[in-house]
Amino acid sequence: MNNIPNQRGQSKSSEGFFYRLLAVPELGVIVALVSCAAIFQSFNSVFLSTEVMGSIVQAVTFVSIIAVGQAFLLISGVFDLSVGAVAGLVAVSSGKLMTSMGWPVWGGIIGGLAFGAALGAVNGFMVTRAGVPAFIQTLGMLFVAQGLIQVVSKGYPVYPLPEVMTTIGDSSFFFGLGWNALIWVVVSIIGDFIIRKTSIGRNLYVIGGNPEVAKIVGINVQKYQMNCFILAGSLSGLSGILVMAALSAGAPSIGGGWELTVIAGTVVGGVSLFGGVGTIAGAIMGVLLIQCVQSGLITSGLSPNFQLIAVGSILVLAVFLDVFRRGYRNRMRDSEKIETPFSPLEKGGSK
Repeated sequence: MNNIPNQRGQSKSSEGFFYRLLAVPELGVIVALVSCAAIFQSFNSVFLSTEVMGSIVQAVTFVSIIAVGQAFLLISGVFDLSVGAVAGLVAVSSGKLMTSMGWPVWGGIIGGLAFGAALGAVNGFMVTRAGVPAFIQTLGMLFVAQGLIQVVSKGYPVYPLPEVMTTIGDSSFFFGLGWNALIWVVVSIIGDFIIRKTSIGRNLYVIGGNPEVAKIVGINVQKYQMNCFILAGSLSGLSGILVMAALSAGAPSIGGGWELTVIAGTVVGGVSLFGGVGTIAGAIMGVLLIQCVQSGLITSGLSPNFQLIAVGSILVLAVFLDVFRRGYRNRMRDSEKIETPFSPLEKGGSK
């Protein structure tokens, strides 16, 4: 009989340990990332080489910058489907300012970033003030931006860019990585610090977890979400400008299809579609996992068509695991509320 309390204690201890593991948003993506790297390395011994790893990081930098802004949005309970199209539109617009309009490089960059922020502000206003669902508003902005890309560029790449932009795009500090990687690291560190260590991050978690409670405690939900949309638009513009510099031209194809990769990466990295859960570090690792799978499929000799299949499958699995994790955590909380801290004898005292 004496073993029964011990068994119950061990059972609760194991459940508590499992609960704490599920509470770590980055856990799943870390395990998946290591597993994928090991699997693809077994298929092709060059997968973990410096060249392949450098190319993966190089490809990740542009999308990951946008993923930082998308993570802020998702944590606050909304999202943006237009980030890729905004990146492309800012790229060709900034290129036009530097070429046809004769603006200096710094003016073209600032103008492009301001344009991206303005597009984000439009999304934010329509969602937070006008009440348009984020899905409809940002999907509409995606189509508008894609159309404006063709209007601005007339379907042709914008070039020749000033030599300074080409120098930025061709820079290489370490392992073939240059200014784009450095900017990515700085943006990621600042974003992760804000989410983890500041009152802004704590308020965003409250807003995403329960916006009504956030309003009751005095948090301006509309202001926070509006600023998150502006941040996402600005970072999308920054990423588009960096790609333009890397290509030495404002190509109309910049940002095409990034919406799926950004959202898939952030969700795979533990940022919940339902809001209130996730970290910037997790979002970055999620994007890295997506790129790892895509590069692994290529190095394994499989058709590129399998890349979209893999990304879509990973996204569905990530959302399923997110739903499962949230459901399990809610059940654990409910069970803790039902249990009483005292036994009937203890309640009755020593009578």
